[in-house]
Amino acid sequence: MGSTVLVIDDNPVNLKLAAEVLQADGHEVIRADDAEQALALLAAHLPDLVLTDIALPGMDGLELTRRLKSDPRYRHLPVVALTASAMKGDEQRVLDAGCDAYIAKPLDTRQLSAQVARILARGRPAADR
Repeated sequence: MGSTVLVIDDNPVNLKLAAEVLQADGHEVIRADDAEQALALLAAHLPDLVLTDIALPGMDGLELTRRLKSDPRYRHLPVVALTASAMKGDEQRVLDAGCDAYIAKPLDTRQLSAQVARILARGRPAADR
């Protein structure tokens, strides 16, 4: 029972790694290497989950999340931040932007599928925060 996951990362190695792990677990993966491409893809594909790097060229992942959460078409989408930032306060900053969860980089390929499964099992955010 795979879900559709939009993965956004400007690092081709990270993008490929996340996509391969999720596809091996039965998910359909849509890939984007920046926020603008992700927005264009969202117009045609509505995923079950968005995994976005925070440090993206142009519009960063937090601004993308704010835009998605302020748009009635997408506010129900769970958005998970992928970031190498592990400084004190970063997790709160990510959550304040509207992200539903946070996964630290480098990605742990042994844990990624389980992390995604837990997030998807929570269902859509209640009351569209």
